[in-house]
Amino acid sequence: MAAKFVNIDRDTPLLLPPDLRDWVKPDHMVHFVMDAVDALDLSAAIVNERGTGSAQYPPSMMPGLLICSYATGTFSSRRIESQTYENVAVRLLCADTHPDHDSICKFRRENKELLGSAFHQVLELAANAHVLKVGDIIVSIDGSKILANASKHGAMSHDHLEKQMKLAEEADSAPLQDGLSIPVEIKRREDRIAKLKEAKKVMEERAKKRFEIEQAEHEAKVAAREAKEKETGKKSRGKKPEPPTAGPGPEDQYNFTDPESRIMKDGGSFEQCYNAQVAVEVGTMLIVGQRVSDAPNDKEQMQPTLAAVSPVAGTVAAALVDSGYYSGKAVAAVEEDGKGPKVSAAVKRHGHGRSVRQLEERPDPPAPPPGASAGEIMAHRLETKAGRDLYGLRKQTVEPVFGIVKEALGFRRFLLRGLEMASLEWTLVSTSYNMKRLFNLGMTIKVG
Repeated sequence: MAAKFVNIDRDTPLLLPPDLRDWVKPDHMVHFVMDAVDALDLSAAIVNERGTGSAQYPPSMMPGLLICSYATGTFSSRRIESQTYENVAVRLLCADTHPDHDSICKFRRENKELLGSAFHQVLELAANAHVLKVGDIIVSIDGSKILANASKHGAMSHDHLEKQMKLAEEADSAPLQDGLSIPVEIKRREDRIAKLKEAKKVMEERAKKRFEIEQAEHEAKVAAREAKEKETGKKSRGKKPEPPTAGPGPEDQYNFTDPESRIMKDGGSFEQCYNAQVAVEVGTMLIVGQRVSDAPNDKEQMQPTLAAVSPVAGTVAAALVDSGYYSGKAVAAVEEDGKGPKVSAAVKRHGHGRSVRQLEERPDPPAPPPGASAGEIMAHRLETKAGRDLYGLRKQTVEPVFGIVKEALGFRRFLLRGLEMASLEWTLVSTSYNMKRLFNLGMTIKVG
């Protein structure tokens, strides 16, 4: 008997127009995204009300296109445009229309209010469906370095900047070579000097802010040292706190491509980055708070990240953070003498492995004595069984979120430049992650 094959006929046209829904599985995420976006209030979208020019794409489609694309690892506006032709699910979402990459990029860049509102509204959908618990939630907070859309080789240190300014000023007074256009060359030299002066001004402003913070910390340390000496009547051991140095340091950096980004340590190397922060609700692993910082570490990020938690999620009962966030001052500011969330923070770095002693059942240690330091109180809090169990939720909730965003979705670099635009894009990433998470949790959207 002869072998049988399926007939592959690419030449016969379809007799009737196809229904794209028949080509997409009923359980595909695109249906969930379309239903969710239809349930959102999109009145904040920027629309050309005059009706002039070419017909514009409706606000009900563009946010869905961006969210669906980011949730499936497509971030470039040119690649998103290609997907409207190549991907049947995206083609269904766009109803067989094809917005060009300029329209996609412009909508993403100009609709900060709409995308910010969508983040909160998606959480509200989760709350209304009783997927997200509202009030007295426990959140895990962490940050991760996301590459800026700028090379670290486009950065210049303050020391090198001073040398370049001197060379530029010397070149400005040098005679022109034969054949050079005098107006063009003068403008080029003036522009170069202006850029260098602007860079120096920004670096000096940053150094001034840093000095004010470091000076306040220095004065607090000196006051604490003097108070302890007065109380004990003994001279404190160790060196006196060194006062901070005013002005930019020789290694302070300025990037000419994205001036608001910073050189940060990312793994084992230093890269041009932003510090993306999230607060994750431990029960659902939904991102309930997110923001972007230009600070290279997390030392002062706990309080502002908690402040960024969506009001939809209600009050925060407890916050779990690693040692990078810990300081007695930060914990006191968050807890507000019992009025704010209770913080569980590692006071020092711990190895990833667990010893036999850590696995053994043991009684809670005795409470710290009166007058114990903030570090001793926090260390005791995490040594109790309740404290260990609670803090154990941190690494199994917030760290997987960054793993999914960076590895599964592949978002490792911002496309937009500047802190404000990077924050907008991180809001879009967080909204898209939440949408995909809710779909995987099996949430249904009530239509109508």
